[in-house]
Amino acid sequence: MHFVSLYKPFSFKRCASNIEAQNLTRVSEFHLLLLSEESNLQLILFGLFLSMYLVTVLGNLLIILAISSDSQLHTPMYFFLSNLSLTDICFISSMVPKMIVNIQTHSTVISYVGCLTQMSLFLIFGCMDDMLLTVMAYDRFVAICHPLHYSVIMNPHLCVFLVLMSFLVSILDSLLHNLIPLKFPYFKDVEISNFFCDPSQVLNLICSGAFTNNILMCFVAVFFGFLPITGIFFSYYKIVSSVLRIPSSDGKYKAFSTCGSHLSVVCLFYGTGFGVYLSSAVSQSPKNGALASVVYTVITPMLNPFIYSLRNRDIKNTVRRLYRTV
Repeated sequence: MHFVSLYKPFSFKRCASNIEAQNLTRVSEFHLLLLSEESNLQLILFGLFLSMYLVTVLGNLLIILAISSDSQLHTPMYFFLSNLSLTDICFISSMVPKMIVNIQTHSTVISYVGCLTQMSLFLIFGCMDDMLLTVMAYDRFVAICHPLHYSVIMNPHLCVFLVLMSFLVSILDSLLHNLIPLKFPYFKDVEISNFFCDPSQVLNLICSGAFTNNILMCFVAVFFGFLPITGIFFSYYKIVSSVLRIPSSDGKYKAFSTCGSHLSVVCLFYGTGFGVYLSSAVSQSPKNGALASVVYTVITPMLNPFIYSLRNRDIKNTVRRLYRTV
């Protein structure tokens, strides 16, 4: 969902060739893109995004509450799911509230510090989503391929360690991206062609050494993008190989059903990310690119609770019990 948009090719070559002609200054604020200039449509967008934000937050909070209140759900799979829900809340909260305020006030201004802070939070929680989905794929791999050793391998200490490592890796990703704007705080423009401080948009506004930046971005793309995807694909390759060796069809269905929700979220996560990347590459309109970004920044976190609640019998039963006790 998120990582693909971070590694769009930057126009450092064009920037370097015109650096002497540019009037580069230290900026105190940036201007974001409004999805619509029409006042009537802005009111509709305000209500729409506010509703989606509330649904996302409440849905993920319900998942966390259901898991924490039911001792039967205190397993590694649901521990990772509760952390994924918390990450989705933080991820959408890093962008949508500011967008809602901008729509309401008809303002596009965000301060320099606010922009870098938003970009940092976007990277931390976007990368955290990526890391947690990889960890959850590993959890399903151990559960299906090594069921007799599952409780020993996926012990509480390892689960906590994997979540902490995911968080630390996400912070490292954010720090590496922020090295460039902090080292070269001079920008050729203050217009960001998106409704939030998209890292690729912000980095495109910086004039700095192309070679160093490209090396850094390639390292970040491989380490934080290619490796997690490879881990997920490898886990599911081993899972499918193990399931196909199960003789009974009921056993195959039961094994695949434990992966259904996670696989759906993975497909949604990466499918929307690649879709946004391809659509932005085809369309040169900034507004079309911003509208495409809404899919992976707003809609995907909103759908995750529905995927896990509708496809997971344990979650549905716990939610029903919580509803009856209210």
